[in-house]
Amino acid sequence: MLKNKIGLTVGIAFVLAWCLLPIAWIVSLSFKSQESITVGNPGFLPADGTGAGWTNYHDVLADEQFRRAIINSIGICLIATALSVILATLAAYAIARLEFKGKKFVLTTALVIAMFPVVSLVGPLFDLWRTIGIYDTWIGLIIPYMSFTLPLAIWTLSAFFREIPWEMEQAAQVDGATSWQAFRKVIVPLAAPGVFTAAILTFFFAWNDFVFGISLTSTENARPIPAALSFFVGADPFNRPASLLAAGAVVATIPIIAIVLIFQRKIVAGLTSGAVKG
Repeated sequence: MLKNKIGLTVGIAFVLAWCLLPIAWIVSLSFKSQESITVGNPGFLPADGTGAGWTNYHDVLADEQFRRAIINSIGICLIATALSVILATLAAYAIARLEFKGKKFVLTTALVIAMFPVVSLVGPLFDLWRTIGIYDTWIGLIIPYMSFTLPLAIWTLSAFFREIPWEMEQAAQVDGATSWQAFRKVIVPLAAPGVFTAAILTFFFAWNDFVFGISLTSTENARPIPAALSFFVGADPFNRPASLLAAGAVVATIPIIAIVLIFQRKIVAGLTSGAVKG
């Protein structure tokens, strides 16, 4: 028994160290001065114990390019998430409740699309977006994000809708509710954990995307945070400002951490709902 507890403790400590060490290292870099990084200081703090303090964060937030990238990421991610969740909710309900030929094929196709390599679509989308005039725009990023997040959201939500008893919807209709009212007031609230999970997965994918963001934009008009960080170049193009990049990475990670900490119970409930049948 004691050996099991020791093994579990050691395993948990190893996993935490493996996951948190890169984050701790990036945070430490964000507080260092560029001179300290240039001389190759290996520690978490500069050799003199001072470092740059909050100067790197001030410089990053004062950068117009970075502030514009934050606005782009927030707007694009929220729109893509809202549209994906709404469409996925309607589509998943139809797949779960209706019987039609080819339903399994639709679900399989949706899963295949969600797993499709992103890099293989960049070239065709680049030419197509330039032709129809939506290159370097919000809509030019929202559509690719939805093309990958919508199938995954449909697959996730269809499993939640299948777990909801059909009798509850029928009871609402017997009490005088229309099909739309029963769906909106009974089914959707019961499937709230799944809807929330789909929204979180969609938002995370859009927020963390780099390939589409760097390939389908050319200016700050629609460039998101991950792509904007790659354009942070100091006075010396051969010596990238690692401390500023680290500070920008920390700032870009804060919204994701905040969402996870605030909604962690709902995220866990959504991911585990339906895993065990009662």
